[in-house]
Amino acid sequence: MAIAIAIASGKGGTGKTTIAANLAVALAKFGKKVAVLDADIAMANLELIMGLEGKPVTLNDVLAGKADIKEAIYEGPEGVLVIPAGVSLEKFRRAKPEKLEEVLKTIHDMVDILIIDCPAGIGKETLIAISSADGLIVVVNPEISSISDALKVLAIAKRLGTDIIGAIVNRVSNESTELSVKAIQTILDVPVIGVVPEDPNVRKAAAFGVPLVVMYPDSPASEAIMQIAAKLIGAKYEPKTKKKKEGFISRFLKGLFGRR
Repeated sequence: MAIAIAIASGKGGTGKTTIAANLAVALAKFGKKVAVLDADIAMANLELIMGLEGKPVTLNDVLAGKADIKEAIYEGPEGVLVIPAGVSLEKFRRAKPEKLEEVLKTIHDMVDILIIDCPAGIGKETLIAISSADGLIVVVNPEISSISDALKVLAIAKRLGTDIIGAIVNRVSNESTELSVKAIQTILDVPVIGVVPEDPNVRKAAAFGVPLVVMYPDSPASEAIMQIAAKLIGAKYEPKTKKKKEGFISRFLKGLFGRR
């Protein structure tokens, strides 16, 4: 049965769009038919990460009644269906956000999983996206301001009756000033379904317009996202970096005992 998952955050800058884009591709790597839609019609960025900028027909054209949703769907990496919002301010001005719910229902029937990249905060488009989704994942950074704003998003999701899947803690660098996963879980009162470390490869991949899990599949952040995708669908995933570390230790011990 198809499921729509809203990816939201209380504030901007958490890396929400990066998570949404790469999670969609990760799920496709596990064999799922996936679509990802940019519901942030005012500040669209999804198409840049997916390498699909400058497409002639976008979600804003559909919301303005100028195009059919099928015209705004493009095939992205790993066969993911991508619905970009577009970066044209003129098209945004003509768009009618209230049509978003109808669009989401149409796409929902085309795939196994629909990922909705919500605008940061609790604006109209975010409310529509969350209310239309089956489940919500909130993306936070390990800092109090991000957690505080996320609480508002979670409260609204509960009021709208949307199931809360959990939180993803993104851009973790393990500095002493960061909140621990346990503390974040306690404050938000939802499960933390994944922790994504700070990774310089994220910016490199974005600069080339290629999802991280495609361009740098063995990077720490990429493997963390793959683990989250596996958890969502009940699949198994073994990080390659873990195997490499185990291989090194095994070789070290063999060499050590071999010299005795």
